[in-house]
Amino acid sequence: MTDVTRLFGFKITRESVNQVVCEAIAHENISVVNTINPHSYIESKGDQEFRRALLDSDVLIPDGSGIVLATKIINKIDLKKIAGADLFLETMRQINEKSGSVFFLGSSEKVLELIRKRAATDYPNVTIHTLSPEYKDSFSETDLAYFIESINESSSDVLFVGLTAPKQEKLIDKIKPKIDVRMVSGIGAVFDFYAGTVVRPHHFWVKLHLEWLVRLIGEPKRLWKRNFVSTPLFLLEILLVKFGVKSFD
Repeated sequence: MTDVTRLFGFKITRESVNQVVCEAIAHENISVVNTINPHSYIESKGDQEFRRALLDSDVLIPDGSGIVLATKIINKIDLKKIAGADLFLETMRQINEKSGSVFFLGSSEKVLELIRKRAATDYPNVTIHTLSPEYKDSFSETDLAYFIESINESSSDVLFVGLTAPKQEKLIDKIKPKIDVRMVSGIGAVFDFYAGTVVRPHHFWVKLHLEWLVRLIGEPKRLWKRNFVSTPLFLLEILLVKFGVKSFD
């Protein structure tokens, strides 16, 4: 990752989603591509394992209007938001062109089945592998060994992990030295978006930077903390740096 901007100690890519994916899947070694948004940044301040997982990523994409706003105010740089869904769609497009394979780890068997069915039509040249792990707060070494074995046996080019943050990023950080894929990314809610079990807000709202509001209305119980706790704290961080109360990093 060469074209980056530094924000609150994290290196965030300035490259387009096309460039990010193209470079990641062209690498012989594994590339970890994760997302960062105001909520994940705030959560990482109190969770060192999560923070390390984000810092250890090869690429962090600006998934959130708050990150775009912060880089504009603090760094005087215009970033284009790259949502996890954008990363997913571009990756599937490029893998389809290469007749490659993708492994989906996470979510329910119902969601994975819907993904397999839709992908068979949208991306007929992509071989899909899936694994729905038992729901747990944390995974044992036995669990991790099984995940690694399943992923490597599939000979997949890309691994998508959908376990929600910060569980998915922590899992990726643990298994990445032992998995044989070109790119791995934690994309959380995208599994449900693509399966159709959760509807992603229309592009109209995304363009207005109001995707967060539509999602909050649709899933208030799950997203209230993100919007009513993390977002205000993130905005406060911006102000503290802007007015010199807090150092840049």
